[in-house]
Amino acid sequence: MTSPLVSTTDLAASLSEAEPPVLLDVRWRLGGPPGRDDYVRGHLPGAVFLDLDADLAAPPGPGGRHPLPPAEDLQRVLRAAGIRDGAPVVAYDADNGSIAARAWWLLRWAGHDRVRVLDGGYAAWVAEGRPVTTEVPVPAAGDVTVRPGHMPVADAEEAAELARAGVLLDARAPERYRGDVEPIDPRAGHVPGARNAPFAAHTGEDGRWRAPSELAEHFAGLGVPDEKAPDSGEAPGGVGAYCGSGVTATSVVLALEVAGLTSADAPAVLYAGSWSNWSADPERPVATGEAPA
Repeated sequence: MTSPLVSTTDLAASLSEAEPPVLLDVRWRLGGPPGRDDYVRGHLPGAVFLDLDADLAAPPGPGGRHPLPPAEDLQRVLRAAGIRDGAPVVAYDADNGSIAARAWWLLRWAGHDRVRVLDGGYAAWVAEGRPVTTEVPVPAAGDVTVRPGHMPVADAEEAAELARAGVLLDARAPERYRGDVEPIDPRAGHVPGARNAPFAAHTGEDGRWRAPSELAEHFAGLGVPDEKAPDSGEAPGGVGAYCGSGVTATSVVLALEVAGLTSADAPAVLYAGSWSNWSADPERPVATGEAPA
């Protein structure tokens, strides 16, 4: 696979192939209502619903609001969804891929690299008049083996070092980055040195992901180096991302790969605990305003 994204056209064609992908519906919205309600009203034929809170995260705690799930729990969830070792998987959410990227990232973290995100999500599929159903499938049990550690993860100290020596991108909305508002976490602001890269910037007015060249230009403006450009240099500390709880930051990891600035072999780092972990410790410094520091 040359891109971690798949178009509606290519997905529709693949569903009639000898080995169709396992479809994961991971629709979710901050503050509810539950994504399962959307799934019950209609979903792609054969899609299995996975709940972000219950299936794609451990319970909230010191690690943040959406800690990474234990390997054995994730393996149980993925096998129940029918995922087999080496089998293709496509995850989709309502539209912009910011939640589907969490499923993509977790599968990659687990060592399963045949996974993509549907460009435009459920909204794009429906807008084109493609088939949906209310029938809930009962997939045959999968045999996927979760082997965690295939995607790089940072803790708070490592995230702070990334912000100092490399590029740390904050995927939250500008008002939360600046510290104007903070509706969920204990303190407002951002990790000192982090640069604001809202996940909403990944998609265009039509709801589809922007072209790789546009994304590359966007990230270049944030100081992310192009490792393929001979005179660009390279951030000595690497490139990483965080958000409120480690969910939408995965779409920054995805976008950097789509842009060609990182690769499957050398992906960006995820600060999994994100702001929910950072802000919980009153000893950690907080920056506010437009500037990184």
